[in-house]
Amino acid sequence: MIEARNLTKRYGSTVAVDGLSFKVGDGRVTGFLGPNGSGKSTTMRMLLALDRPDRGAVRIDNQKMTSFAQPMRTVGALLDASYVHPTRKAREHLWALAVSNGLPRSRVDHVLGLVGLSDVAGKRVGGFSLGMKQRLGLAAALLGDPRNLIFDEPANGLDPEGISWMRDFLRALAAEGRSIFVSSHLLSEMALIAEDLVVIGRGKMIFQGPVREFVGAAARSWVTVRSPQVGAIASALEASGAEVTRSADGGIDVVGPSSMVIGELAAHLGATLHELSPRQGSLEEAFLQVTAEAVEYQGQPEPDHGAGS
Repeated sequence: MIEARNLTKRYGSTVAVDGLSFKVGDGRVTGFLGPNGSGKSTTMRMLLALDRPDRGAVRIDNQKMTSFAQPMRTVGALLDASYVHPTRKAREHLWALAVSNGLPRSRVDHVLGLVGLSDVAGKRVGGFSLGMKQRLGLAAALLGDPRNLIFDEPANGLDPEGISWMRDFLRALAAEGRSIFVSSHLLSEMALIAEDLVVIGRGKMIFQGPVREFVGAAARSWVTVRSPQVGAIASALEASGAEVTRSADGGIDVVGPSSMVIGELAAHLGATLHELSPRQGSLEEAFLQVTAEAVEYQGQPEPDHGAGS
């Protein structure tokens, strides 16, 4: 388990992280979200004892990070996949990490196989694509077979097949009982990978809990209805105060009443239903809604000076 307790970090007069407390449970993937400049990178560095908090503490399996004699056996991390010497071969890079951390060399070929890099183990890292470097970084994080893993943008640079592989890979690691803490800007992927979320803005906690609760509370929900008598259904719903939007294909989207209420109304009207589908907005929609006031850097639309300008 990974636990942050009241983490606070200042840089001069700027408070980068402000009293963050959260837990990353065993056997779960926890997504870490926030706008640019929200303090995510600083938080992850404090979790790994790369930055010292001004206040608060971090506990990994109820111990301080600095107390582990062989930290890679407890915590694996990937923060910057490009931070590898370009002239070093992939296997040699992992060998050096294994030897310096008291890990058996047998782990090197094992983790190279896990991430699909066995065929390029003897090639220099400088010739690797960003996606291949991400896989190498994952291999390094897994060298010590740790129960806790911290990843910052692990899908960066991966092609669609690689992103799909990464999704399955992280979920499989969690299924083994590991704690997975992953930051990403790919919200569509986070919705598929993560079970829990930690969402921050301007260094402060905005939300912690299950993904479904976050989306359910912040994203728009509606019911799609299709029927030969859709006009009568729409009129009755509007008369009751529901928000009804007609779609180009002849259906309607209804905000307000539940699908049960709409179904009972249709039955009362003697209407045949071809579709009655509850819909829910996306994680991206919920994220943009909740963090709108915490965005550090916002672009402005180009002014419209008119056709004659």
